Amino acid sequence: MHDEFLCHVTAYGICGGQRVGVPLGTYRAPTLPLALWWLRDRATWIAERLDPRPDLPHLPEGALMPVADDAPDVPSLLRAWCADTEHQERVAEELAGGRLVRLATRDDTTEYELLAESVDALRMARTVPRAEAPVPASV
Repeated sequence: MHDEFLCHVTAYGICGGQRVGVPLGTYRAPTLPLALWWLRDRATWIAERLDPRPDLPHLPEGALMPVADDAPDVPSLLRAWCADTEHQERVAEELAGGRLVRLATRDDTTEYELLAESVDALRMARTVPRAEAPVPASV
């Protein structure tokens, strides 16, 4: 069982013709339940900022604009991911097994990525000896 998890949320877009990542948060979770809670919390946080309720008092008039009917619905995808308990159990199994978990979704301009991995698995990967390249024979 892996005891500690490193979680990241990043948004990727194009700036000046290059793909640029903007970190939206990092959390070193001391337990698996806290790692899962943090990922769901960040997914909800992104969804609420992309698709807030239009009646909120802090939004100025005209701040929200409708999108095309065929535009990817990132907020709905993130909310569905949070609500899918079977999928959350699979994510927990993957993390507990030391495997990297990645959720990525995109709209017309931005890709949103949530990552989590075991700190123990990261440490073990750094200590595994790599195969050395063969030394060329002398001529």
